[in-house]
Amino acid sequence: MTGTPIDPGTYLADHTARLVATTRALPDAGGESLCAGWTRGHVATHVARNADGLVRLVRSAVDGTRETMYASRPERNADIDAGADRSPAELADDLEATAAAYAAEVVRLRPEHAGHALERTPGDVRGSAADIPMMRLREVTWHHVDLDAGFGFGDLEPEVQLAFLDEEVERLRTLDDAPDVTLRSDEGEEWTVGLGTASVTGTRAALLGWLARGLTDGVSADPLPRLPDGR
Repeated sequence: MTGTPIDPGTYLADHTARLVATTRALPDAGGESLCAGWTRGHVATHVARNADGLVRLVRSAVDGTRETMYASRPERNADIDAGADRSPAELADDLEATAAAYAAEVVRLRPEHAGHALERTPGDVRGSAADIPMMRLREVTWHHVDLDAGFGFGDLEPEVQLAFLDEEVERLRTLDDAPDVTLRSDEGEEWTVGLGTASVTGTRAALLGWLARGLTDGVSADPLPRLPDGR
């Protein structure tokens, strides 16, 4: 790890407001996003439903309701499809309202809830309640990038870029088919995965874009290693 751990809550309100403003200013919601097969309306709806899902996970951890984030993957996808064709104003209102509901719930998490296992769908356990604040900041900021409407990873605070880079490198290290690569940022950090044979350089933002979304603008390598599918 190269960065100092961050408090996601410090950054969430500002980034939520920026996402809402971008969404409200979209000329229409039907334009393509950076998420394959999704329009910008799908992306915005997904972020709103993500807030709903995280509220359920907070209730599970704090109140013992045993709720899952989503009832099932098909139901999750149907909810996203159902909301995707709304106007930018309706999408922005939904983002704003669901973010407020999340903010009111997440403050109920206490240290004693940290180890509560999170179920994405019944039986699909991923992470623990301690991960919820970072999960939400990731959804809000990364999907803001996915709207492809002017916000990029370079608009994140340096410490947030580092926190996400540390997470992505750690995740890559757990994968059997991860490339042996050393990443070097223009700002001076270095991360090694496996033997570190290949070299990839770029700004923190560019490296994060590559790891998080497969974006290649601003990264240099000869050749660029292939990242595992579905990571």
